[in-house]
Amino acid sequence: MDSQNLLNHLVTAVLVIDKDLKPCYANAAAEQLLGISQHKLLELSLPEHYQLMGVESQILIDAVDSSQGLTVNTAPLITLDGQHHTIDLTLIPLEDERHLSLLELRQVDQQRRIHQQLNQDAQQQAAQFLVRNLAHEIKNPLGGLRGAAQLLSRELKSPDLKEFTSLIIEQADRMRSLVDRLLGPQRPTEHTQHNIHEVIQKVMALVEFTLPNNVTLSRDYDPSIPDIAMDADQMQQAVLNIVQNAIQALESNGGDIVIKTRTQHQITIGNKRHKLVLTLSIIDNGPGIPPELMDTLFYPMVTGREDGSGLGLSIAHNIARLHDGRVDCTSAPGHTEFTITLPLQAGNTC
Repeated sequence: MDSQNLLNHLVTAVLVIDKDLKPCYANAAAEQLLGISQHKLLELSLPEHYQLMGVESQILIDAVDSSQGLTVNTAPLITLDGQHHTIDLTLIPLEDERHLSLLELRQVDQQRRIHQQLNQDAQQQAAQFLVRNLAHEIKNPLGGLRGAAQLLSRELKSPDLKEFTSLIIEQADRMRSLVDRLLGPQRPTEHTQHNIHEVIQKVMALVEFTLPNNVTLSRDYDPSIPDIAMDADQMQQAVLNIVQNAIQALESNGGDIVIKTRTQHQITIGNKRHKLVLTLSIIDNGPGIPPELMDTLFYPMVTGREDGSGLGLSIAHNIARLHDGRVDCTSAPGHTEFTITLPLQAGNTC
């Protein structure tokens, strides 16, 4: 096997660049990372192939020109097609009179995501355990309160006084409904085969009637995605909750929401690695999520809005978990992306 074939089998992006940062060689992983064919990669300098890299071009040029090595950890990378990645960058000078250097870009998105997800799941389960216990403690006296109000209503003769007992019953029912929503689905239901795009279309039909005039909703589907085993009603609720959050984020200044579906290979969810997964992304170009909320975004009762209940994202996260999936979020001003990841082939895990 020659060296080029060997490099093409690496999962790490490898490029050979000159002193002007123009690639002379790029392996298959570099093509995949940047979303550009090798032929086009070799035509232009490296900075022309991405929107943002967390290392200034001049720093790379100086390192290549002086034949100095360079290492940068967890640098952001945004490709021309809008894909966000986190990379470890290593520049190694080659003993060559043309001042060539080997540039290695290693994606660390997945490792960081797995670590974050495990921490998030542990914290989420602890929060849900606390909320469940609290909810049951609330529901018991609520039932007694409602029952007492009903008994009292039967004894009262005055319609004016009965208005007060009706108010007690109404508010007790409202509180019980809130507690039920707070608990959300707790165990897996029966899953049957459904097309994910049919679920999304139902969500779009629900929100389009109330969509503000300054907000656009569009879709970017991969039509080759096969049917997936799911509770369609639960999944519709999860997608609807996230889409409604995006709409609320754009209400003031307007903007665009894109619902995108894709497949990915060899993705780890929790402690299981799946050969093939579905990714369903809800992307908006709104103001972004405050950084202080990111670590607790999927906790019950956490919200950035004064009138928000803080239940929508928590329920969406729990529904994804009941489907052996997960929900991830990346956010910066102008780009917020929630991604629901679900295994497509339950048997293809290792």
